[in-house]
Order: sequence, then structure tokens, then C-alpha cells
Amino acid sequence: MTALMTVLGIVVFVVGLLFSIGWHELGHLTTAKMFGIRVPQYMVGFGPTIFSRKKGDTEYGIKAIPLGGYIRMIGMFPPGADGKVTSRSTSPWRSMIEDARSAAFEELQPGDETRMFYTRKPWKRVIVMFAGPFMNLVLAVVLFSVVMMGFGISSSTTTVSTVSKCVVSASASTDKCPANAPATPAEKAGLKPGDKIVSFQGQAIDGNWDRLQTAIRKTIGPATMVVERNGKNVTLHPDLVANKVTAVDGNGNYIDGKTVQAGFLGFGPATGIVRQSFGQTIDRMGSMTTTAVGSIVDLPKKIPNLWGAAFEGKQRSADSPMGVVGAARVGGEVFTLNIPDSQRIATMLMLVAGFNLSLFLFNMLPLLPLDGGHIAGALWEGLKRNVARVFGRRDPGPFDVAKLMPVAYVVAGIFLCFTLLVLIADVVNPVKIS
Repeated sequence: MTALMTVLGIVVFVVGLLFSIGWHELGHLTTAKMFGIRVPQYMVGFGPTIFSRKKGDTEYGIKAIPLGGYIRMIGMFPPGADGKVTSRSTSPWRSMIEDARSAAFEELQPGDETRMFYTRKPWKRVIVMFAGPFMNLVLAVVLFSVVMMGFGISSSTTTVSTVSKCVVSASASTDKCPANAPATPAEKAGLKPGDKIVSFQGQAIDGNWDRLQTAIRKTIGPATMVVERNGKNVTLHPDLVANKVTAVDGNGNYIDGKTVQAGFLGFGPATGIVRQSFGQTIDRMGSMTTTAVGSIVDLPKKIPNLWGAAFEGKQRSADSPMGVVGAARVGGEVFTLNIPDSQRIATMLMLVAGFNLSLFLFNMLPLLPLDGGHIAGALWEGLKRNVARVFGRRDPGPFDVAKLMPVAYVVAGIFLCFTLLVLIADVVNPVKIS
């Protein structure tokens, strides 16, 4: 049964992956057609074609390897200085440029002179190239919202799980209290596990842990709190003390290794599946986006750990980058967890949403051959043309992105090596759900 659920989880993730890729390419396709650019192919996957069907100018299909997708647009690069595809050169760098330019014109048909990508205004090209990543962002926001506001996520609640016996610093254990350690305000006031805190200092808590935590940390001295116990409201009067506690960021997340002096009550909250409000959902998505951006920036720093995990048998860090294979394995694990079916679905949706958020951020990097590289080229062309117009100079013409193809090949080579390293680590030393 476990093997069956693992396979089912992998299949569900792969379906979500293929949909995400097709959704991304649909953004490019619809905007390209909207601006009159001819698109010969719309493909999900790479390698041999499994299925295809031609409708109008475009061949739609699915290929065997579900690791990406593409659309092919006519005239991605402008012609050479002579208005044609430049003749072959013995220079390997020049050959790269000419090969790219040649590929952009290889399916040119009569009448396509006005339907080429490079002939569109820079702002239109920006929209076409941005539309793909934007579709991933939209999908990520929708899925995150559905999970957080519909299913709910594991969060701290206002129900008491444990009551600390003594006041100690954040890093110390309360299993065995030091002889001179005073009892906690919660212990003295009679707070018990299972109590649900209804209000604090006259402020209704409404089940919001962040609100309760903020109120407690701002209070030092006598306080009044109401708890629900066995169906009845009970009023308690703790006398809060100042203590060194773990710091939290703007979203209420604990910051490892950082402490602050704040009001201290002395209890641990129970965790549960809690539906988030619209505001909480926006805050959490903002925090996740910030974390994802930081992870992309830190990718070079994580290569040594990946190498050690892949080839030296070292432990793989919990925040290690994962590829499609690693994410599929996690998807398989999700379906074997001993949790309600609704939470399995929610966790899988979160996994697919995270993949789409990463796809958006990664594609926005201003590097060819990523979408962000083409966007940067169009913006640069628009800037040059506007400057020329302001100063009455001759129109500089389209920016020749083909000249950057040697750089694009280097970037693609680096990405390929990194992808292979992640793939090997995902196979021999995968990230597992704790």
C-alpha cells in the first residue's frame, strides 16, 4: 500500500508539473498571438514527440521528457547588418550568433515579414516574455490562497499545550528547574494545559496566536486574562516578568539564535490546522517570496553541501536546492504520511505552488536564455530608442540579442551542470520530509 501511495504521489506531482509548464507557455502563446506574432510550435516537455496536433499556424504537442517546455516564435532575433542571416564564420563565438539567427528565420514563410517577434515594439516583447513567468506567479498565488484560507496550515494556536514550571532563558531547558529559578507567571496564576486563551488585558484574541504573542511580549507586570476551561470562562491574574525570549520577525516567525528581552508568561501553545485570513495569507506569501529570493541569491553558497551530499556521503542540509526528481520524491512521500487526506492534498498543492513561485523568480533573472534576459534586452532597446528620440538622433534599431548568445551558452552550461549536480544529489541523498 505504501508503494502504491508513493507512486500515486509522484504521478500527481508530475501532472501538476506538466500543467505548470503548459500554463507558463500558454502565457507566452496567447500574448504572442495577441500581438500578431506567428508561433509554429507549442510543446510541453522535451525529446521525442508523444502527441501533436496542428491547429491554424501552430503545432500543439506533448514530448517524452517532462522537464520543461517551449513555444517557437518566428524572428526572435533581428537579421544581420545586411538585412539577411549573416554568412557563416570560422569563429566559434560568431558561429553561435549566426546559428541562433538562422534558427530564428528557418521557418520564415511569405507574409511573415510583419509577424516576426523582433519587429514588435519593445513593450509588446516585454509583455510576451513576462507573460510566461507571470502565469506561474498567478498559479502560485491561487494555490497558496486555496491552501491557507481553504484547507488551513499547521500553526500555533491560542490553546495551551504545556505550562513551564520555572523562569529560565530561551536557550535553557525547563525539564529540570534550577534550585533558585522562580515559578513562571503562568504556573503561579493557575494556567493549565488545554486552556484556550480568550482575551488578554481586555483585548479579544479571536484565536489569533500572533496577536496573543505580541500582547504578552509587550506586557511586564500584573495582567488580566480570560481562558476557556471545560466550557466555562475563567479569569486569571498573572504577573508577567521580563525574560530573554527568542526573537520573531515581522511575520511572527522565530529567528534562530537571536533573543530579545520581553514580557514572559511561560507556556507553550498547541499547534493545529488553522485557516488563515486574507491578510495573514498575504503576509505569509510575502515572507515566502522573500525567503525564495534569498534562496536563489544563496545558490552558489549551497554548491559545496550539494557536492558533499552527492559524492562524499555527507548529510544533506534541510534547505538544500531540489530538482524535479527530488520534488517528485517528496510528492511521493506526502501521500504516505499518516495525516488526513485533506492535508495530503493541501501539502501537495503547497509543493506545486512553491514550484511555480520558484519558476517565476528564476525566469525573471536578467540572463539569457531565460525570459528575464529577453525582457532586459527589450527594455534596453526601448531605453536607447527613447534617448535617441529625445536628442533627435537616428533610431538605433532593434537590439541584437543574438550577439549575446555566447553568454547565453555559458549561462546554459552553468545551469546544466548545476541541474546535474542537484539530480545526482536527489537520487543518492534526497531531501526527506521530517
